[in-house]
Amino acid sequence: MKLKHFIATLILLVVPVTYGTVTAQDAEEISEKAMDAIKIQDMEMISTINIYDARGNVRTRQISMASRKFTECTKMIIRFLAPADVKGTTLLVHDYEDKDDNQWIYMPALRNVRRIVSTEKAKNFMGSEFTNADMSKPNLKDYEYKILGVEEYEGKSCWKIEAVCKTDKVRQENGFSKRVSLIDKNLYLCYKIEYYDLSDTMYRTQYISDYRKLEDGNYFAYSMTMENLKNGRKSEMIVDKFQLGSKLSENIFSPSMLDK
Repeated sequence: MKLKHFIATLILLVVPVTYGTVTAQDAEEISEKAMDAIKIQDMEMISTINIYDARGNVRTRQISMASRKFTECTKMIIRFLAPADVKGTTLLVHDYEDKDDNQWIYMPALRNVRRIVSTEKAKNFMGSEFTNADMSKPNLKDYEYKILGVEEYEGKSCWKIEAVCKTDKVRQENGFSKRVSLIDKNLYLCYKIEYYDLSDTMYRTQYISDYRKLEDGNYFAYSMTMENLKNGRKSEMIVDKFQLGSKLSENIFSPSMLDK
């Protein structure tokens, strides 16, 4: 599994296709070009996470995030700024193009840095409805793709793209069997993703909005909401400040620096 979505997780951009003709791109090609179109390797931002329970009660978290590309690896660090009970908690992700990513977490209360093993990646990220796996960009080769058709979403004509996990290992690490994305045929932005659990029942829905065009020509979503259909909870992530590019040194992205 790969980085970038937290941003990622989560956001797809595609190029024009002609469905049902010999000139149509296949679903995997669309997905590959989509991931290429949202490559934001160097950036810094501050975001707010609102976590709602089934009754509508809310808990709020503030996080900082930074990422940079170093040779063959894109590295991301996510640090909790508030409230006090989670302040200093830090997640580090090393994303490689051709192999599984590595993740570490630092918990101030325990005063230790611990590597997140593959069986923990499907767990909730700090009590939200996002998961540890959602903090990484998916590896395109881990899925089988299919164009299911075209669907209207908020007045936009969208491709409906299915991505099914190829192996049980991928299913267990992600915590889902497949996902179905709605991708705008005009701007090629993904506005909705449905996640299906290991018994093939839809259990989470992600909504992506407030896209803004960056200086490099790519788009970035300033708002993401993940709804859990089983427990009635939802979490929203809103970007407060965003900066394209980063000058942080590589040693900042080292597991040994997480407790500094």
